Amino acid sequence: MNDRLEHATVGDLVASDFRRAGIFERHGIDFCCGGRRSLGEACRLAAADPEAVLRDLRDLPPGDSEDDVADWPIEQLIDHIESKHHSYVRAAMPRIAGYLTKLVAVHGARHPELSLLESTFRHLRADFEQHLVKEEEILFPYIRQLASNGNFGFRVSPFGSVENPIRMMEREHRDAGDEMLIIRDLTCGYRAPSDGCTTYSVCLSELKAFEADLHRHVHLENNVLFPKAVALEQRRFQ
Repeated sequence: MNDRLEHATVGDLVASDFRRAGIFERHGIDFCCGGRRSLGEACRLAAADPEAVLRDLRDLPPGDSEDDVADWPIEQLIDHIESKHHSYVRAAMPRIAGYLTKLVAVHGARHPELSLLESTFRHLRADFEQHLVKEEEILFPYIRQLASNGNFGFRVSPFGSVENPIRMMEREHRDAGDEMLIIRDLTCGYRAPSDGCTTYSVCLSELKAFEADLHRHVHLENNVLFPKAVALEQRRFQ
């Protein structure tokens, strides 16, 4: 494997070109919660062929990706996360929960795994709703303040270093990712059973889309926004 790529972190590779996320997903490589691992380490943990991964990365056509957010200002990045991903989560979660309630009522006797699926998603939803509030009302305003020009009116945070709430958010990201892995397993990779109705297929498609959005959402925070915030705070108070 090319030494430069092997030692680059998966998160940095995706931050510089989000098209690489699709390659990592195909090879089972975690680029969001595991984004701080080097590509070589990530390949070993996923039992992925590093040469095949490297070949796929090299086969990407040249040109700038429209999804490159690594150089966005912090305020723009937070606006994007809130307007695109937080808004999506708030719209999708009640919709998916409604489908699951219906599926348990209609198909639960033949598919007892639906009860565990419904309870797992209910737990994820409750936790993630609180997670969004903590980001929007506590962490993100402080990061915006760090990024604002000048020191006039700057307040010391109530939680010490920004790394403290970031660690909490990253832990909650891992928890959500773990619950989505349970959901993926319970649904056999989001495949509806042969006796499933249209609602069954729609629900699993929604869950698959939710997982894909979660991967990107977490990547933008863990691998792009949070490192920027830590570095900015260190420059402010060094």
